[in-house]
Amino acid sequence: MKRLIGYMLTWTTYGSWLQGDNQGYVNDSKVLPASPALELANKAQLKSPQFKLNTVGKNIVRQAITEEAKILGQTIYAMSVFSNHIHLVVNYNELPIEKVVSHYKNAARLALHEAGFGGKLWTRGFDKRFCFSETELMQKISYVRRQDEEDNPRRKVGG
Repeated sequence: MKRLIGYMLTWTTYGSWLQGDNQGYVNDSKVLPASPALELANKAQLKSPQFKLNTVGKNIVRQAITEEAKILGQTIYAMSVFSNHIHLVVNYNELPIEKVVSHYKNAARLALHEAGFGGKLWTRGFDKRFCFSETELMQKISYVRRQDEEDNPRRKVGG
């Protein structure tokens, strides 16, 4: 049996990347094509305004996740914080993955609220990609670092 050594987590900001989105969307770890009718139906269901992170918010989220990882005893291998979603690659932890994600979302939410950001911040749920080998882990780390460098060309992503 393969041993889980890490995983990549992705979650989105509220209302910013709806099912049906024109760039495609993920559902049950499957990438699905755009569906304008589905996206429109989902927009109509929003109970709060769409939320996107600005530069200050991105930095707050990065810091909150970094601090929470220390509390959880997790190593962050790579992290990208975008205006509409977060990618995080971490080592395996004995906590159920749902609790791990909840810790990170809550830490970021509390830090953002303390800094004056209000409203609904995160969508329900998350995507997970498991890593059972060093090769899989390195692929996820590389993907997230590439994304971060493209989004933040002046930020040097360390490891």
